Amino acid sequence: MLRRVLGMWKLAALVLLAGCSTPLQRLDALVEANGWNRTVVTGADFRHVVLDNGILDTARPLHVYIEGDGRPYLDRWTVAPDPTPQRPVMLQLMTLDAAPAVYVGRPCYFGLARNPPCTEFDWTLGRFSETVVKSMADAIEQLRRERGHRLVELYGHSGGGTLAALLAARLPGVTRVVTLGGNLDPDAWVRHHGYTLLSGSLNPARRGRLPDSIEQLHLAGARDESVPPWMIAQAAAQLGAVAVEVVPGVAHSCCWSARWSLLLSETR
Repeated sequence: MLRRVLGMWKLAALVLLAGCSTPLQRLDALVEANGWNRTVVTGADFRHVVLDNGILDTARPLHVYIEGDGRPYLDRWTVAPDPTPQRPVMLQLMTLDAAPAVYVGRPCYFGLARNPPCTEFDWTLGRFSETVVKSMADAIEQLRRERGHRLVELYGHSGGGTLAALLAARLPGVTRVVTLGGNLDPDAWVRHHGYTLLSGSLNPARRGRLPDSIEQLHLAGARDESVPPWMIAQAAAQLGAVAVEVVPGVAHSCCWSARWSLLLSETR
């Protein structure tokens, strides 16, 4: 009976995710349906919304999920007043994870866009700035210490993959970085699409190889037109990755669940 009730709650959450509710309503529905904890953690400069799946097992690495860029712009020329993603890929993938896991929101996302010191720069040209990366690093390190984990695995989609690659070398205990459609070379990405250079941001591909002690797995969607596989492969090589796995039938933000479930089963 309990399983049936939980299933109904999860179904309700999925209906909200697919419906016309706001991003924050969809977030709250997913948190309630999965029995997660929602808190706000203060990093170096910013506050970060954090979702914790409540699984306690310090013998296993802490899985840290980092979302993509969401919606920095309403159109090519208009900055969005709130960059919170409409359909958060990593948030949905974390529902499949039976290991200790946290979803660490990026600065100014999930209702924090108008909280100081947030400015539009922090989700547009400076979305991967040193200030953003440092604040993310501080928040993740706080969570690692508070939860008592020695090891960490970083998981990121799209721009979350950018941040995962930038965070990997500066955080203690990181053993693996997994990116999905990761924008590992933002300079190449803006050139490819004709976008404005992210002049206030760091670029993982220009910062050299990650330490050999960190396992890298970079997944590319075969149908990804936003960050195509060739672009990921070129940048991953600069990070010292052995290879990139191209996942058939997957686009940039669609249809990652099957591959993610397999990855998690391999991780156990």
